[in-house]
Amino acid sequence: MSEAKIKVGIIGAGSMGTLFGYHLAKTGDVTILESNPAVSEAIRRKGLCVNDGKPVKVTVARSARELYASNVLFLFVKAVDTLRALRPFAGELNPSTPVVSLQNGIGNEDAIRTALGGAVPVILGITTESSTTLGPGRVSSSEQGATIIGSSTASPTTSRTVADVLVHSGLQASIVYDIRPHLWGKLVANASINALSALLDCPAGAIPKEPNAAHLAEALADEAAAVAAALKINLPYSNPWHYVMQVIVMGADTKSSMAFDLETGHPSEIDYINGAIVAFGRRTNVPTPYNEAMVRLIKAREALLAQTRDA
Repeated sequence: MSEAKIKVGIIGAGSMGTLFGYHLAKTGDVTILESNPAVSEAIRRKGLCVNDGKPVKVTVARSARELYASNVLFLFVKAVDTLRALRPFAGELNPSTPVVSLQNGIGNEDAIRTALGGAVPVILGITTESSTTLGPGRVSSSEQGATIIGSSTASPTTSRTVADVLVHSGLQASIVYDIRPHLWGKLVANASINALSALLDCPAGAIPKEPNAAHLAEALADEAAAVAAALKINLPYSNPWHYVMQVIVMGADTKSSMAFDLETGHPSEIDYINGAIVAFGRRTNVPTPYNEAMVRLIKAREALLAQTRDA
């Protein structure tokens, strides 16, 4: 008798939700909840596809109710959408079901607990998996990355279960005792790249090639690293700018997700990235003028674009 497949719930069928859903469906019973009806319908008809490979069929939920029985719930929405996405699960999700966030920025754990309660087992992580949307449920993905997860509240057994789910699906995954250095390590890179890519409307690879942009990006990274140091968080690298350059090389031809947010009118994650650095800088008395400028510029750009759309 075959062993029952683990029930995997995925909220958000963007590029990363599609990529992870595609892999997780190889060994798990995957159900995806997506707020865009056109995307949901396309996935329902054609499944998920990576690099023009054979499509993988998954269940497309019509409501949050269909994910209540999930054994593990992956969250692949923007940080600004976390509360909205999880509110329908309050009081309905099994209390032992871990919620896994590989989202950008700082503050996602607080949002998850606000939506679901303080007892929910939250697994946080970062991933170097990358994908670019080609169409609904279709993405391209380059070299295989790796995912690092950790938790301050979930049991070691729960963390190991989530890592095993990822590994069994063909993804690389590991567990760390303290995930904060890795979250802040990723935050430094996002703060350095995302807003600049959005404001300059350019791929990441263009930033270090233009002296003014490169100077700004390095200053943003240095400020973020200084705040991390003040918080006594040891980043997983010694030179922030060298690490940012490595990240840029990996995604040189792609614009940041924040650039697409500006294009589509979706609220950006600026408050969870550069805004988080500014907030923690104030708490620790570390000046963050460059990051504050990015926050103000993005918010101004969002406001101006909204006025244009409403005209």
